[in-house]
Amino acid sequence: MQKDRSTLKAALIAIGALLYGASPIDLIPEFLAGPLGFGDDALVLIAAGVAIFRILKGRAARRAAGPSAPSRA
Repeated sequence: MQKDRSTLKAALIAIGALLYGASPIDLIPEFLAGPLGFGDDALVLIAAGVAIFRILKGRAARRAAGPSAPSRA
């Protein structure tokens, strides 16, 4: 039996995205590009949200399938 680590993956993605958003180091600095500088932060947060949604959606499907289904961790 393999352990399901999807919650850990989702939490690490969320923490990484939040740290990137709070970090003063960006791909497009806000002080140079003004409001456009927040675009890379928004893109990272949106991508993290999509990744977390997919991870947790797959986890729910695996749980609904029951213990006989192979687990992808």
